[in-house]
Amino acid sequence: MHVKHAANETKEQTKWNAVNWRQANRNVRNLRQRIFKAERKGDHRKVKSLQKLMLRSYANTLVSVRRVTQINAGKSTPGVDKVVIKTPEVRGKLVDELHSYRPWQAASTRRVYIPKSNGKLRPLGIPTVNDRVMQARVKNALEPQWEARFESISFGFRPGRSAHDAISSIFLLANPKGRKKWILDADIKGAFDNIGHEPLLESIGKTPGHGLIRQWLKAGYVDDGIKHETPAGTPQGGIISPLLANIALHGMEEALGVLRKKNTGTIKGHRAVVRYADDFVVFCESREDTERAKDELSEWLKERGLELSEEKTQIVHISEGFDFLGFNVRQYKMPGSKRGCKLHIKPSKASTQKIRDKLKKEWRSMRGTHAGIVITRLNPIVRGWTNYFRIGVSAKTFNKLDHWMSTRAYRWTKFRHPNKSWRWVKDKYWGRLNKKREDNWVFGDKQTGGYLLKFGWTKIERHTLVRGKASPDDASLNRYWEERRRKAHTLSPTRLKMARTQQWKCPVCGGHLLNGEDLQDHHMILNRENRDREDLKNRRLVHYFCHRQIHGGNSALPSVVKELLREG
Repeated sequence: MHVKHAANETKEQTKWNAVNWRQANRNVRNLRQRIFKAERKGDHRKVKSLQKLMLRSYANTLVSVRRVTQINAGKSTPGVDKVVIKTPEVRGKLVDELHSYRPWQAASTRRVYIPKSNGKLRPLGIPTVNDRVMQARVKNALEPQWEARFESISFGFRPGRSAHDAISSIFLLANPKGRKKWILDADIKGAFDNIGHEPLLESIGKTPGHGLIRQWLKAGYVDDGIKHETPAGTPQGGIISPLLANIALHGMEEALGVLRKKNTGTIKGHRAVVRYADDFVVFCESREDTERAKDELSEWLKERGLELSEEKTQIVHISEGFDFLGFNVRQYKMPGSKRGCKLHIKPSKASTQKIRDKLKKEWRSMRGTHAGIVITRLNPIVRGWTNYFRIGVSAKTFNKLDHWMSTRAYRWTKFRHPNKSWRWVKDKYWGRLNKKREDNWVFGDKQTGGYLLKFGWTKIERHTLVRGKASPDDASLNRYWEERRRKAHTLSPTRLKMARTQQWKCPVCGGHLLNGEDLQDHHMILNRENRDREDLKNRRLVHYFCHRQIHGGNSALPSVVKELLREG
């Protein structure tokens, strides 16, 4: 191993539980914002200089190791080397190793398959933990540069943007007063597997990290012990793959000839497009123009090694409707309305059937178990599904699902108590368990007071579309993003009060509480018999892994963090 110490590397061994995450996150955030600003100004020399600084940054290495080994969903999934990182000591050693290891040699990915909704299998390429951390480091250097370039119509796998923004953008385009009523509902065939390497590398240019990206693209994969080459595509499962896919598809709006007003950025031409990763829809004013748009896009994609999926690509009128990101978008005839029709964006039939199938499987797997287990297993599923679909016309669907859930709950009770009467079962499991609602038909565990959530309890709320090309890497929009995150919360009343008291900051890492990590309550007084233990003055809302750091090595915490924990 050739060891070369970076300029800002620490000579002491990294002690994971003593890391000052406030400082590390601040350093990475500031560097990202400086890269974004330089790119917006067109100062390419400064962009490259700052990207090199990011790749040498000790803080970037720390943050990348934390994301890969603690936060990301695949943290327990090994690559071809069968290595996973689970202890603070090994994380510290990994930081020191990766921060000094030169030159880099990318390992092949491990091929695994996951089922798709259509019954087929989706291939994933799982890199080693070391490669994932290196990808996270390069991503922090490359992403802010491209955030300054990306089109406003791109919403998938970008910081601060979501599927809800894509749906909200479609809502503005598909409303009855609009003239673009013909839609190209398109899907790219095997986008991640077929992206051309050379066009992608040409788009990226000779940026710092270019050589590493080439290695990851060409590393190949191992399937059933046999190594295969990768002449095209970016491996799904890699940290940097979604960013590379967005780079490859950048310029779609320009290719379609979409015109915008200079002052406001609003569309003034005959076409519009909304893209979420490799799924996109094009709005046109006539079927003939939609056909031309399809042909133009096919040629544009061909230059990138891609093609449209004939199976999933269709041209429809808005009155026929189309499915996008789990929603169905359609204009219905309304004779009494001002324009004779009304737009409804609601959960698609496929999405509704999918949640029924999932819940049915859960109900059946818990036959004979305690009601408390049922509640624990099902509530997160109900909460997650309703939070996603709450932005549409979903009340009717929610109510139908509640009725269906009541039937499933009744079947569960009859299986558990086959010899008991309906009155006995009703008295044991149903009642007004949710004291905030006048509802006597809530299923739950009367001993503990726990109850099963209802879909219909979720309030329908319209999502606010992200502003134009706004990015969290734009330092001038810090206040805008702070307010936007606060409006998007799904916290309980108690946690909402705690978050406001803490100004929405985690006292340990200094990051925003709603950054995607799980939250936990930290009690300053640990004694359970102490009356003041549950007082809000004694509790701090912290990220899950920040909480583990407190209890894993509190004596080594930076003094500023200890003070913030005491003060709240």
